[in-house]
Amino acid sequence: MLKSTLLTLVLAASAGVALAQSDATKAPAKSAAKPAAKSTAAKAPAGNTKTTTAKKAAPAKGKLDVDQLSAHAPATEAVLGAAELAIAERVHVGSLPCELGNTVQLTADANKPGYFDLQIAKTRYRLVPVATTTGAIRLEDAHSGAVWLQLANKSMLMNHKLGQRMADECKSPQQVAVAEQFKLAPPPSVLDAAPAPAQVPAGTAVAAQPAANR
Repeated sequence: MLKSTLLTLVLAASAGVALAQSDATKAPAKSAAKPAAKSTAAKAPAGNTKTTTAKKAAPAKGKLDVDQLSAHAPATEAVLGAAELAIAERVHVGSLPCELGNTVQLTADANKPGYFDLQIAKTRYRLVPVATTTGAIRLEDAHSGAVWLQLANKSMLMNHKLGQRMADECKSPQQVAVAEQFKLAPPPSVLDAAPAPAQVPAGTAVAAQPAANR
């Protein structure tokens, strides 16, 4: 009976030792798993920060893009002569409505006499007067190829580098008045035929020229 009791105690002690060793083996595994999860969670914000800083905020709608205009203009601009300044005084400035719903905003640069800033939609040009032989007022942007041509009854924007007309029938109040006058009394066209010289009717006597003295 005593031997049986001792054997039972030995088996129970052995089972307890085995169970304690099993618990001791599992505990470090769980403890090691937790720091790994924390390390992964700590890296996540760094990725989000990189994505956020990579995106550049878009400019507010309708805000003048001064950087674009400055980058487009030459670093140094020449001082214009008297001929160019005289042309600049005749340029119509302001908001000029054009055909097809377009609008051209033409502004004189108060700090640079003779220079003009033209904007149509989101495109801007830096223009200077250029003398012509036709009497029309011509402003050019040599960098982009833009040409602003002002006539008595309308203005137009062209680009000779692209070979296209960008805006037409742009009119200031003065040009609107001239256009109305042209409708009532159209100016003569250069294509109109010149009047034919008067012809002498048939049978009309022509005075004889006196003979030269011999």
